[in-house]
Amino acid sequence: MSFKHIRRQGPVILGLWALLVLTALGAAFEGRWSLSFVAFATLGLSLAPLLLAHRLNITLPLPFVMATTLFLMGSVLMGEAFDFYELVWWWDIALHGSSAIGFGMIGFVFVLMMFEGDRFAAPQWAMCLMAFGLAVTVGAVWEIFEFLMDQWFGLNMQKSGLPDTMTDLMVDVIGAAFASWLGYVYLRAKDKSFWTWPIDRFVSLNKRLFRKHR
Repeated sequence: MSFKHIRRQGPVILGLWALLVLTALGAAFEGRWSLSFVAFATLGLSLAPLLLAHRLNITLPLPFVMATTLFLMGSVLMGEAFDFYELVWWWDIALHGSSAIGFGMIGFVFVLMMFEGDRFAAPQWAMCLMAFGLAVTVGAVWEIFEFLMDQWFGLNMQKSGLPDTMTDLMVDVIGAAFASWLGYVYLRAKDKSFWTWPIDRFVSLNKRLFRKHR
């Protein structure tokens, strides 16, 4: 991915990435190496979707890139490095809910790609159920990851243990259900709507992925 491609992401996203670089350099200057590492890691993770999309020749909508960057900053940098998970009681719930919605929409788009953009290739409820299952699976795998990190490395990613895990899973289910509902609205809608614009935008930018292969 070229520098020119990165510059196309817009001033807000570039500003967020610059903030991460400044945070990492400032922390390194002060000798706070763990914070510097976390900031650079957050930057690397936020660039990863762009690198993967470039490799697969997929165009990502700017709101998706921005949402991904903000989520990683909220989760990795502010949540772990600045302890927002402990300082703000709803921080973990908000992040799990937003990530479940995001993965649910990604799952729905992936399902739509499998059926070559044909909204009637399978029952609408089945397509939405597949997206729901993907989002919940990702949430469950993350909870397993948190458990293993706590067991193997003595971390405290689960916070309060079982109550934290179950609360996260319930929030994941709610977020995934909401994303599935958005997918259902998209399948039923005849025109673009406020609720389905992220899906509409991705499909319009990557029409070749949703064409029939003959």
